[in-house]
Amino acid sequence: MNGLDIGSKIKKLRQSRKLTLQTVADEVGFSPALISLVENNHVSPPIATLSKIAKFFGVKIGYFFTEVEDGSGFEVVHANQRKSLSTVFAPMSACFGYSCEALSYRTQNKKMEPFFLTVSERANEEISYSHDGEKFLFVTEGAVELILGDKNITLSEGDSIYFDSSVIHRIRPKNGKEGKLLTIITR
Repeated sequence: MNGLDIGSKIKKLRQSRKLTLQTVADEVGFSPALISLVENNHVSPPIATLSKIAKFFGVKIGYFFTEVEDGSGFEVVHANQRKSLSTVFAPMSACFGYSCEALSYRTQNKKMEPFFLTVSERANEEISYSHDGEKFLFVTEGAVELILGDKNITLSEGDSIYFDSSVIHRIRPKNGKEGKLLTIITR
């Protein structure tokens, strides 16, 4: 699994618009110090936060995962070619209790963003997310609990759910065991 240089893409967007760290921080709800750590690839923002950053800069979230598109109209990503966010941003992803791999990173201007999530019991704190678009989850291994608004929904291997991702949500492992999911996000 390879890493991505998401931080430098955020930094280039910010600098090209002549924005301060404070301006970006105010828009996405982080401190300027944390934005700096993200830009320097020292910590990882959750996917929901990347979605907010993408929206602020007027790009699709896939922009952060894109390398070079070959124009063929399709993209094959072999298992050993996945881009792992946890490899790039190990310090923060462990505290959120998940690791995330981008399953498509060459195709630009996609209508959906596919990821493979591994949810573990390592989460230090209960953090919920909301972001624009819709989300699809498919449990490939284990079981997870999805907290969706005021509902707790158990999903086991083979189960799936589609929902409005602007509803506050959180995924955590069920019964203390790791869960693996395919997740697709739209904007």
